[in-house]
Amino acid sequence: MTSTPDTAPAHTAKDGKGILITEPAMQQLAKLCGEQGENQVLRVGVRSGGCSGMSYTMDFVPASDTLDDDETYEYVTADGQNFRVICDPKSLLYIYGMQLDFSTALIGGGFNFTNPNASQTCGCGSSFAV
Repeated sequence: MTSTPDTAPAHTAKDGKGILITEPAMQQLAKLCGEQGENQVLRVGVRSGGCSGMSYTMDFVPASDTLDDDETYEYVTADGQNFRVICDPKSLLYIYGMQLDFSTALIGGGFNFTNPNASQTCGCGSSFAV
């Protein structure tokens, strides 16, 4: 009898730092990035609000919207597709080391955040407190 691992292997940026992204999330992000057109980057961050006090944000923005103090992470999928993730320094304090996963499940599917910096999370999965 074989067992399957509880979590999918995660990828870090080329520098080995930043946000951990599982293989299913890598494939989904690469697909979405390709659909967005050229020169788009994924901005990940946090904002005040949500059930637990803070909520995650993710949005594709033009690469020209990258600010001087943004951290930029390059990711490459197993089949060679690449995309960039940017994050402002204030948000990075709250999400550094976070794992981003993607599920195709009918209930609870979509992007899921696992944040080691969160002291509590909400059932919605997109809200947390530190």
